[in-house]
Amino acid sequence: MIAGIAFRELRSMFLSPLAWSVLAVTQLIIAWSFFSQIDFFFTLQPQLATMPSAPGVTDLVVMPTFEIASIILLMVTPLLTMRLLSEEKRNGTIALLLSSPISMTEIVLGKFIGIVMFMLIFIAMISLMPLSLMVGTELDMGKFAAGIFALALLLSAFASAGLYMSSLTENPVVAAISTFGLLLLLWIISNNAGESSGALTQLSLLGHFSPMLRGLIDTADIAYFTLFIATFLILTIRQMDSQRLQG
Repeated sequence: MIAGIAFRELRSMFLSPLAWSVLAVTQLIIAWSFFSQIDFFFTLQPQLATMPSAPGVTDLVVMPTFEIASIILLMVTPLLTMRLLSEEKRNGTIALLLSSPISMTEIVLGKFIGIVMFMLIFIAMISLMPLSLMVGTELDMGKFAAGIFALALLLSAFASAGLYMSSLTENPVVAAISTFGLLLLLWIISNNAGESSGALTQLSLLGHFSPMLRGLIDTADIAYFTLFIATFLILTIRQMDSQRLQG
């Protein structure tokens, strides 16, 4: 049943002009950034040739492209997640879900997996740009794989937070703004936290994403994203269960 809900959600995403618009505009911006990084690499190439351990194309082109993609997707993910549950409430179709024999866990997981599948399409399209460089050069496939893995975890975290915010309101715009505000706060919190605010720094999405983007895969960072996703999914399930009990 979870798979059925997930594929239904994925299909509905492709039936939405908003999703297609977001996909097109996002790819255009990231492609422009990718070519800008290539131009920057060619500008630095004479200097890199004189350095004994110079950074390669993976460090100067691929990783910055993934970093820019993460910032852009932080802004557009709320537009994709805002309709997951809030639109169901606004259209009145949420009553069908709440009265169905399907458990709330299955409904929430199905919707989450559906949006994550759409996010993976984003990642696949983004990864084709760096892979095109293999025609004329070599990539550090270890760092490339780490970047893809980090981006997948980050977008899954975005989706889980957006799903929870969507469960709190029947207004998709409010859900989108709330999601963006929460994600932005968790993104910049490490920059604004002082040296004595270690606990706040540990909550930062960027603080756990950046090391993985550099190829440093730490179990602590993986555990952070896993707990982040699980926490918001559990909160969403509890929120929807309470609405089911209220009728």
